[in-house]
Amino acid sequence: MSLEAVIAKLQAQGLEELREEWRRRYGAPPRLRSDTLLRHVLAWRIQADMFVALDEETRKLLRGQQVPQGPIVPPGTLFTREWQGVRHEVEAVSDGFLYDGRRWQSLSEIAREIAGSRWNGPRFFGLRRP
Repeated sequence: MSLEAVIAKLQAQGLEELREEWRRRYGAPPRLRSDTLLRHVLAWRIQADMFVALDEETRKLLRGQQVPQGPIVPPGTLFTREWQGVRHEVEAVSDGFLYDGRRWQSLSEIAREIAGSRWNGPRFFGLRRP
């Protein structure tokens, strides 16, 4: 069935029919009492299903599930930062970062160690604009 035909069908349906259409497609319908609003939301969702292929990570985020977070940079990446005349080097590894002979969980921890105050680590090392 074409999108135009689906939307035309939705236009002719009342609130209970729209709720039943939602149940058939997606499970429990939202608690909307406006047939106009439910019709718009349902039409949007059907269009999204027809035209947008979401990757698994995005679908998990939309369902509220946790998505495993990988490193923000590939292992082996080397960061350098000069701070108060001293050059600091940090290497990204698979489970964090290496700095000054120690393993760290985040760039922010390292930035705090170097600067002596709280910093956003990616910003400190130039990964984000100020």
